Amino acid sequence: MRTPFARPLYVMAKPAGSSCNLACSYCYYLDKKRLYDPADKRHYMSDEILELFIKRYFEAQTQNEVVFTWHGGEALLRPLEFYKKAMELQRIYGKGRPVLNCLQTNGTLLTDEWCRFLHNNGWLVGLSIDGPQEFHDEYRRTRNGVPSFLNVMRAVRLLNSHKVEWNAMAVVNDFNSEHPEEFYDFFKSIGCNYIQFAPIVERLTDHGDIASNNEPGVLADFSVSPRQWGNFLCRLFDRWVRQDVGKVFIQIFDATLANWCGVEPGVCSMAKECGHAGVMEYDGTVYSCDHFVFSEYRLGNIRENTFIEMMSSDKQLRFGAAKRDTLPEKCRQCRWLFACNGECPKNRIGPNGINYLCDGYRQYFEHVAPYMDFMRDELAANRPPANVMQHFRK
Repeated sequence: MRTPFARPLYVMAKPAGSSCNLACSYCYYLDKKRLYDPADKRHYMSDEILELFIKRYFEAQTQNEVVFTWHGGEALLRPLEFYKKAMELQRIYGKGRPVLNCLQTNGTLLTDEWCRFLHNNGWLVGLSIDGPQEFHDEYRRTRNGVPSFLNVMRAVRLLNSHKVEWNAMAVVNDFNSEHPEEFYDFFKSIGCNYIQFAPIVERLTDHGDIASNNEPGVLADFSVSPRQWGNFLCRLFDRWVRQDVGKVFIQIFDATLANWCGVEPGVCSMAKECGHAGVMEYDGTVYSCDHFVFSEYRLGNIRENTFIEMMSSDKQLRFGAAKRDTLPEKCRQCRWLFACNGECPKNRIGPNGINYLCDGYRQYFEHVAPYMDFMRDELAANRPPANVMQHFRK
């Protein structure tokens, strides 16, 4: 029997909804405004919802440390006072429990004042940056077409100068996927040792909106192809494994090794099931997942429901289990099922429900298998990461 307390519960908060000062071509969230009440012109979280969110979020946690994730749109469209108030409420309702605040941002609105606050309060920042200027500016622009790279690099300098802990979230698309080594060297050059590379795969409706899995749609031009994704990962891995094991941390490599070792990967896309990480919009409405903010995945609203009720509801449990239960037969017979678990359900748009990126992942797993076998054995023997680099430099 499954219980709501079997694993940590996470709900990402959207304090500014889908509002953003950029208009990135591949953004999956800008069109979520179609879900809002047309009469509500200002899509900002109210003080009432903020307090209710923090109160109910603490009540739903069984872990000692409580992790709050503030996301967007662009979360920094809310002023610094909003987040100071959030911390005051965390102190009131947390009653001494340790708290980690994580903030995802495009960085363009960061200032010295913001960075002092982030450093002094131990916030972890995720910075959206798509590599060197040529690649970043291809899709990450304002509504007026103004490139954002120079402003993001200003944010990098601010974060580094104020010693704010941060990591990079880079979207891999049709344009930048051909240059993994240049990508990797760029991030090392700006002092970033924690990197998440996320493949972009989206389908568009006839109206140009992001299509849900239940809607017909056409693959967006900016989507990375399976071949591009496989080549990107293999070439990136070859650069990393010979130089930076234990020094630079790349999320997908960590998750792959975790699955190789038979432990939870820490990334929902590569876990056996999903459904434990929901998302709450600015108005208190909760959805099954950040990539499934569509009306059919609405779980309720914190004005009427607790997080335990919503996140352990039959609807959400079915959503989470469907990742495993609806695997195509090809996946069930695949030698790499343990490493992939069908990846994210939103990408299962291929024939017979096969993940669109399947061929790329198969190429990647076949390529890294000898390395992962070796690293798994080194970990079991408690030997240092340097052994891995020495072994594969031969």
